[in-house]
Amino acid sequence: MIRIYTQIKQGEKWLRRYRHCPSVFACVLGFTETGLIPGISAAGCTPEDRKYTACADAEFLYNGPEGKPQYPLPPLDAGASPVLISRAVVEALKIPVYLFNAGLPLSLNVPAIDLGGCPARCLSQGNALELATVHHLLEQGLQWGERLSHQVQNGYLILGECVVGGTTTALAILTGLGIQAVGKVNSSHPVCNHAQKWAVVQAGLEKITGRVGETQIPSLFDPLKLVAAVGDPMQVVVAGMAIALSCRCGVLLAGGTQMLAVYALIIAIAKTYNLSWQPEEVVIGTTRWVAEDPTGATVKLAQLVGKGHITSLDVFPPLLATQLSLANSRYPQLQAYEQGFVKEGMGAGGACIASHLCQDWQQHQLLEVIETQLERWLLRRGDANEFS
Repeated sequence: MIRIYTQIKQGEKWLRRYRHCPSVFACVLGFTETGLIPGISAAGCTPEDRKYTACADAEFLYNGPEGKPQYPLPPLDAGASPVLISRAVVEALKIPVYLFNAGLPLSLNVPAIDLGGCPARCLSQGNALELATVHHLLEQGLQWGERLSHQVQNGYLILGECVVGGTTTALAILTGLGIQAVGKVNSSHPVCNHAQKWAVVQAGLEKITGRVGETQIPSLFDPLKLVAAVGDPMQVVVAGMAIALSCRCGVLLAGGTQMLAVYALIIAIAKTYNLSWQPEEVVIGTTRWVAEDPTGATVKLAQLVGKGHITSLDVFPPLLATQLSLANSRYPQLQAYEQGFVKEGMGAGGACIASHLCQDWQQHQLLEVIETQLERWLLRRGDANEFS
């Protein structure tokens, strides 16, 4: 139920080490105005819907379907929010959950740790965040990584994220670090909107270089300045957390393109600021729909992450993916994943990997808890007519 796509020996060692070990789930929430560009993301039908996505997902992850949400899960073009998958696993396995607000435009209605960040401006402006804010968020990430490591006794921490438009900021960070990521990132759309993403990224990187058509930034460019220019608040927090956590426990970066960008940032930040970390303790875990997305090139991108002009240390991440299939689900909202919609989010792939590691769950067990979660949500909404 877990496939290793890159760095197979290192991935196998990590899985052996943390099989049947305890885990903790942390999700870092952020926002970028990049996500408001029409058509840039499918994580909400309209730009207005996308303002509420992270808050809605956080509420559902914490309270489950029986809660009374201030922010209901937003409508999607197709499919259901991946938080249904994450919630199903953490609830069934009683995995402790921590929520972190790295920079949201709205206040959360559930317990969360406010890191003192702020939403990012659209990356096309080349001035997404203040540099002081980025430094502050890195320090918060390092501190909370250290604290969380004491909650994970001989186990690992699952680090998820929710940033609408985050695959576009990921493309900007990867490109800025000298990694050839154009045409390789993923999207919540069934067919990735590469041209639109690249146009936005080009505009932002041109602001750094000061030259139209120039996206190659200097090899000595500070990675934190890169985040300030074209990144989002989640990225630097998760990078800091992973650096600190890796010195004491295992780290499962739960996501696809966005976590590949975080991994590249970890290398660049550790190198630039002389921070110690343990690469062998860090893996990336996602879904099969991301790893095998025919409209992206996730595996190739994972093989390139350590080859940028800022990240070149010959450090590459093991890329793992749950082999969960929703093809035989009774519900069209879940079957939509097999058609390329949604794919990943809120640490869904990492949560599934944890279920295989912790309880040796197979396909039928995982599908059962996910469908049960969806049924409870539909009943709560009074959508009995949506049952098949």
